[in-house]
Amino acid sequence: MSIDKTLAAPAAPAHARPARSRRSVLRGLPHAGLVLVLLAIVGYASVRTDAFLTPYNLLNVLRQVSVLSVIAAGLTLLMTAGGMDFSMGGNVAVSTAVAAQLLAHGEPTWLALAAALALAVVIGLVNGVVVTFTRVAPFVATLATATVLDGVALLIINGLSISIGTHLFALGNGTTFGLPNLLIVALAVLAATGFVMRYTTFGRDAFAIGGNEDVARLSGINVVRDKLLLYGLAGALGGLAGIMLLSRLGASSPGTGGLTLQLTAVAAVVIGGTSLAGGRGTVFGTMLGVLLLGVVANVLNLLQISSYYQQISVGAVLLIAAVANLLHRRPSS
Repeated sequence: MSIDKTLAAPAAPAHARPARSRRSVLRGLPHAGLVLVLLAIVGYASVRTDAFLTPYNLLNVLRQVSVLSVIAAGLTLLMTAGGMDFSMGGNVAVSTAVAAQLLAHGEPTWLALAAALALAVVIGLVNGVVVTFTRVAPFVATLATATVLDGVALLIINGLSISIGTHLFALGNGTTFGLPNLLIVALAVLAATGFVMRYTTFGRDAFAIGGNEDVARLSGINVVRDKLLLYGLAGALGGLAGIMLLSRLGASSPGTGGLTLQLTAVAAVVIGGTSLAGGRGTVFGTMLGVLLLGVVANVLNLLQISSYYQQISVGAVLLIAAVANLLHRRPSS
């Protein structure tokens, strides 16, 4: 007697659907976990110090993370495409130094800003050319560029602090509708980056390149063009971040920008769930990562804990996030 093969097919295990549900929940945990950690730190700070939840301090935190947000936005898009730019902090330093010197010598504000941004774009494109046409690893190429840029920035300001007086004061310290102008610029950059990543062909191509560059090339994507555009955009955002930082500080000094700022931005992006190998990333996660690091730094300051611990905390969080990022990429058995 024949048996209907359809009826005889083994039924799916009872635990299959719950397992899939658990995996779905786990995929959503990175952002949920970030939110919980952020809320826990906010709650702890609120109990330990009355100054944390004051409007002045909260606006100060948002103003401080604005520069980092712009750098992190550019990194998110670039890392999603499998790239990396460790020179954005150095780009900030050079852009700040160039703009400060031009303003201090009486040049028009528009000229100083245009020159700084143009130089920043050129630096980004140089990184793109090296990475794209020489096949040097992005980490190595951009780290070398970062070292060069840090030295160039010191040469431009001759190792001194260059004040810009009241130039750019409105950008760095002014508000619009109660919000810091720097925050408005950062939110606009983050929103534009999120829109590009989610709704444009260029953004989808970036995900494809990060997922598998060879497959993306065979599918008709102009990989060379897109990578140059991505590095040029990263350079432009580095220059914008430098102008924002200059407007907030009112001067360009040795140590402005540089590798420390860059590593903090990388930490924020990785904490936010962007894959170090490319193919995955969200602006929302990056925003949470930036906020987390900004709040931690602010809490350490309010509690009068040594600033050295801030560097330790950033390094520790980056290491943990990198390990979690790697584990998240492993297929479940």
